[in-house]
Amino acid sequence: MNTPYPFTALVGQDDLRLALVLNAVSPAVGGVLVRGEKGTAKSTAVRALSALLPEVEVVPGCRFSCDPASPDPQCPDGPHDAAGAATRAARMVELPVGASEDRLVGALDIERALAEGVKAFEPGLLADAHRGILYVDEVNLLHDHLVDLLLDAAAMGASYVEREGVSVRHAARFLLVGTMNPEEGELRPQLLDRFGLTVEVSASREPDQRVEVVKRRLAYDADPAAFAARWADEERAVRARIVAARALLPSVRLGDGVLRQIAATCAAFEVDGMRADIVMARTATALAAWAGREDVTAEDVRQAALLALPHRRRRNPFDAPGLDEDKLDETLEEFGPEEPEEPGEPGEPEEGEGGEAPEGPGGGGARGGGGGQPPEDDGPQLPGQARSEQDRDRQDPSESEQPQGSPGAGEQRPAAAAEPFRTKLLSVPGTGAGAAGRRSRARADHGRTTGARRPRGALTKLPLAATVQAAAPHQRARGRAGRGLVVRRDDLRQAVREGREGNLVLFVVDASGSMAARQRMSAVKGAVLSLLLDAYQRRDKVGLVTFRGAAAEVALPPTSSVDAAAVRLEALPTGGRTPLAAGLLKAHEVLRVERLRDPLRRPLVVLVTDGRATGGPEPVAHAARAAELFAAESIASVTVDCESGPVRLGLAGQLAQGLGGSVVTLDELRADSLAGLVKDVQDHRNRRAA
Repeated sequence: MNTPYPFTALVGQDDLRLALVLNAVSPAVGGVLVRGEKGTAKSTAVRALSALLPEVEVVPGCRFSCDPASPDPQCPDGPHDAAGAATRAARMVELPVGASEDRLVGALDIERALAEGVKAFEPGLLADAHRGILYVDEVNLLHDHLVDLLLDAAAMGASYVEREGVSVRHAARFLLVGTMNPEEGELRPQLLDRFGLTVEVSASREPDQRVEVVKRRLAYDADPAAFAARWADEERAVRARIVAARALLPSVRLGDGVLRQIAATCAAFEVDGMRADIVMARTATALAAWAGREDVTAEDVRQAALLALPHRRRRNPFDAPGLDEDKLDETLEEFGPEEPEEPGEPGEPEEGEGGEAPEGPGGGGARGGGGGQPPEDDGPQLPGQARSEQDRDRQDPSESEQPQGSPGAGEQRPAAAAEPFRTKLLSVPGTGAGAAGRRSRARADHGRTTGARRPRGALTKLPLAATVQAAAPHQRARGRAGRGLVVRRDDLRQAVREGREGNLVLFVVDASGSMAARQRMSAVKGAVLSLLLDAYQRRDKVGLVTFRGAAAEVALPPTSSVDAAAVRLEALPTGGRTPLAAGLLKAHEVLRVERLRDPLRRPLVVLVTDGRATGGPEPVAHAARAAELFAAESIASVTVDCESGPVRLGLAGQLAQGLGGSVVTLDELRADSLAGLVKDVQDHRNRRAA
């Protein structure tokens, strides 16, 4: 068995450690989502927490970890008698990104259910995680339908498995922890809201702290058992403190004044619904219990807000989560109690409000974005845990790289994007089989049933009518005597379903001098930003190719991080000649490479240009030949015609014909004028096929 890295040996990351500990104290907080760049100990911290959780008592032989003191009356392995109990360590169960629905919630043996009338149920990961930790690494890459099932179970405390009228229900209460790298794409806002707390983590910029991280990691890799033994006393102390905080939690008082501060804070930051208020109340209560107090203070409310609200406030999808701490302080002060809630000496600071905060999980100070402050003489001291660089601005080095044209390209200052607007659906014709999304038609595991076939592998979705129809002609030959239907494996059918897939939307943007008029380029950027917002909502991958001066450049390789594309777009300079052929060839090369990486994800090229081509010998002819490559491979495309002025040459329309796609003007991109665009794309493809 591998020795986990000790939780108390983690350097920095105070907010992360505090959020995990608070959920260990009070699982009702609702879990934690950890957002941060790669290599910041996200997974290490989660795995280390499992060793700190108190042991649990279970009913011997129960596959669903029922508590002997209060067994689940609906447990599939029940009913359980009151005698007997076994003790085991709390489990940490990992959900792989590529897991199936049956692996998550469990599976019913459909054949036995139909033929024998018995519920033969094989538990899934939700049953394994009951009364423990369910950890989802890269939760933002998990398929949407799995995330929905996961969060529904976390909210209801139970999992339901339904197959053609046969259902099984079992308890599923667990500490849900998800980690993600925002560079690889965001979670939908409604899913973000289902996580109780969120934490932003980043690597420290302090050399001394980075040195300490390296020293400890090397020591652990050299001898994990010896390294864990060095931290055994600190681990036992934190484990005992979690047990004590759990025992104290029911006694913590949440006064009306504190509830008023919580309500005012949620209202001030315009969060939707009431979940934020409830999570803040539970978090503040857990903070008080962790600090060994029976009363919730204003500082507990402040720290709870910094953990529970950043991902819930209303924001543009491309805005990073965060909280205005000055506004938070003003709100707490305005709605704070007029008299201190706890007696003390005149002028004596409240505990946790004055002085230097002790070290330990959450001992990072008042402005650290969270961090519980235990009494100075209580709890273990965890050395080497300096304040993390949570509030330091982080910048992807690649974001500072701008497309460069040839010398003398006449580069102009980037124009700001116009206000984005809602666009209608641009889709790829035909039926695909790519990753689940919300754009184009696709064969999928979820969606509308369109037919039935013989199963290939495990049976997951059984169409009852098709199965009965296959078995009915053979009932006499099989000696059927009673009312029951004699069903054999060859009769079983698998449902064929049609859903939606996400596509690769590759933007090819003309940034040359012919597009450089500021008002015009502002409108172009606003249109592309609008399409990026649409891609964000439809769970697409996006890429960005720009061309200007003497060459084309991949400004953003295909990625699920749509906000990264928005950043590149805002900083896009303009000027120089129009190497249209180079832009198309670069886009074609990007699609060729991406097809090798992800062959099932179909592309949609959005070319934004006025159709002009300059620079080099025969630029127009070269552009036409480059366009033919897309038509020959039946790559779906839409050309956004940016030509303006009273006299128009229609060059973009001619280019769209060469690409084998459709053309639309900037004005027609808006939802109220784009009604026929998708139909035009499909009709055009149908005419070419005919």
